[in-house]
Amino acid sequence: MISPARATAFEILRLVERGGFASELLLSRAAGLASRDAGLASEIVFGALRYQAQLDFLIHRFSGREAARLDAEVRIALRMAVYQVRYLSRVPAHAAAGESVELVKRARKRSAAPFVNAVLRKLDREPVAWPDRTTELSHPAWMLERWDAQYGLETADRIARANLSPPETYVRAPGELPRGLHLEPTEVPGCYRVVEGIAPGLRIQDIGSQTIVPLLDLRPGQTFLDLCAAPGNKTAQALESDVRAVACDIHLSRLEHMKTLGCALVALDGTRPLPFRTRFDRILVDAPCSGTGTLARNPEIKWRLRPSDLADLHGRQVRLLRNAMELLAPGGRLVYSTCSLESEENEAVAEEAGGGFQERRQRIPGLHAGDGFFAAVLTSN
Repeated sequence: MISPARATAFEILRLVERGGFASELLLSRAAGLASRDAGLASEIVFGALRYQAQLDFLIHRFSGREAARLDAEVRIALRMAVYQVRYLSRVPAHAAAGESVELVKRARKRSAAPFVNAVLRKLDREPVAWPDRTTELSHPAWMLERWDAQYGLETADRIARANLSPPETYVRAPGELPRGLHLEPTEVPGCYRVVEGIAPGLRIQDIGSQTIVPLLDLRPGQTFLDLCAAPGNKTAQALESDVRAVACDIHLSRLEHMKTLGCALVALDGTRPLPFRTRFDRILVDAPCSGTGTLARNPEIKWRLRPSDLADLHGRQVRLLRNAMELLAPGGRLVYSTCSLESEENEAVAEEAGGGFQERRQRIPGLHAGDGFFAAVLTSN
């Protein structure tokens, strides 16, 4: 027998290897599970991705084979079992190991089942001396080297260690708080950390994300353009100020989920000339980015991203920002933001776009609560 939690986690991790995103897959695939099974599936998926370098080292240590050379199904089953045995003390080792063997058989890799069983029989919970910093922090070497150069060794370590921990949950609750929840207020108005429970209707939104919209200094009646709006959290936050909003995104399907916000929705590619004839009092360019500030929440990114991707993203971000700047009304205010820690996507974009930014803010995981974010503010004369 294979538990629903482990079967779901295995399938999600297979889909992640093919390019899917863990959080989206868990939302859809674990929706029908009992809460306990959904929680375990989430724990296994995110744990296997966050600690992937450590898990692969242990697989090699106990098998003598490189994890990358194994069939995907065998590699995933081993990572799942090693994570559970090494990092989840409440999970019986025999259950984690036995079900991983069965997962390999179910995935039509029956010939590999004895190998998986032999590896997992050697597995223990003894302390490990990791061979290098990359393995210990479970991040690609090139990424750590960049952060070392940009932030210093100590801060880079703090970023990486923060990415190994599950992120705390924050909600947006600008009005009266629902009863029966244990929420703690934060320094951001309307933002609360969830201590216990969650209520339907509250918008889950990271505290770092919630610090961006206040930089716009919104006033009732102002025209507001959100150029990269989906999934709509920042648009909803802006609408609390009674602005007249236009929300845009390149994907029409993502805008469909924003219909309940009650603002104008436009599907467009913001890197191309924009179709608006009027200018806007306030503009937000929350640009698509590498997401390196969100690796605790989206750990698959660190194994998928390549240094060459940053140059491509930089070019798109500059085009987005320049197009938006042309629509800023006299006396207006524009905020450019990303959830990236990389200078190419942040300061370098602001400088190349020639906006003359008045203010810059940055949040860094391990130093600040929540995800990492960058924001730059432009005001027009």
